[in-house]
Amino acid sequence: MSLVHHTGSSVATERTRVELGPRSYDVVVGAGLLGDSASFAALARPGQAVIVSNETVAPLLADTLQRALAGSFKKVSLLTLPDGESHKHWGSVEAVLDALITARADRGAVLFALGGGVVGDITGFAAACYMRGIDFVQVPTTLLAQVDSSVGGKTGINHARGKNMIGAFHQPRHVVADVSVLRTLPRRELVAGLAEVIKYGAVLDARFLDWIEAHLADLLALDPAALAYAVRRSCQIKAEVVAADEFEAGPRALLNFGHTFGHAIELGLGFGVWLHGEAVGCGMVLAAELSVQLGLIEPARAARLERIVAQAGLPTRPPPIGARRLVDLMRVDKKTLEGRQRFVVLEGEHGSRVSAAPEALVEAVIDAAALAAK
Repeated sequence: MSLVHHTGSSVATERTRVELGPRSYDVVVGAGLLGDSASFAALARPGQAVIVSNETVAPLLADTLQRALAGSFKKVSLLTLPDGESHKHWGSVEAVLDALITARADRGAVLFALGGGVVGDITGFAAACYMRGIDFVQVPTTLLAQVDSSVGGKTGINHARGKNMIGAFHQPRHVVADVSVLRTLPRRELVAGLAEVIKYGAVLDARFLDWIEAHLADLLALDPAALAYAVRRSCQIKAEVVAADEFEAGPRALLNFGHTFGHAIELGLGFGVWLHGEAVGCGMVLAAELSVQLGLIEPARAARLERIVAQAGLPTRPPPIGARRLVDLMRVDKKTLEGRQRFVVLEGEHGSRVSAAPEALVEAVIDAAALAAK
């Protein structure tokens, strides 16, 4: 796909295939998809569809999706969960499972996750658990979910001592990313989603990072063509990585750039105080500076990334949790191996890799960033 920005309100619908053999599926990106029954016709079956949403999204979009699904399923119902990262726990999963059992849903039932990353993760995990696995469809309504969490099959919930520590790999049957619904987002949510877009460019596609830097104003202004391109390219990159490493045994770990720091920030503040993308934005800046201190990149690369993160409106300095506390929280990270903390770091002019780092150096990086904020 060309990196040329196309102006105008017309947005072409495009498909990206996530190649996983019998578990392969399409990610469809376009405008006006949510209310178009054709977006879901291929999923038609005589069973029932259960839309899982939250109290913020459901009043805005659930009716539209229900009408679009009406011709494809015998019965369409809606389950509304509380909104927010603080509700990404067992109770929410149990609510979905209770609804399925009460409705006597069989293995032909399909769950539709209508919402952001929290709804997608909860719904996917419930789908993985119910009757040892039923189908689910991602219908992401936030930028962060459209470019990242809806693709790749990571599902799960948080634990009081760690983010995303309980879950399963369970691929969706289909992903429908309608960029039109991004107009309903609060600006803070839009900005948070940009962190994951920037991540792809920072670690895997230098030309995409160039494009992001040149078109941040268009993205922040909700330009439909710019948003559609950002979502499509992000999904293309993720699809390639997931196809090569579905279960995160190798290169897929690179997609966690900024997340080791970010997850610790979220946990230290309490889930939901900072949005996930805000924590990742700050985490990327810290990871880039760690890369400098490890001698892996020149300071100019870290400075450029910090500038892009700041221009997007994301935080670049850690909250006042304390370096020692953040490092302690990082020990409960999925990349920790044999007691050694590992980070996704930048390398050379455009590269990236996973590397261990001394705790003292990590603390020094956090302390320096906190001091610069004063």
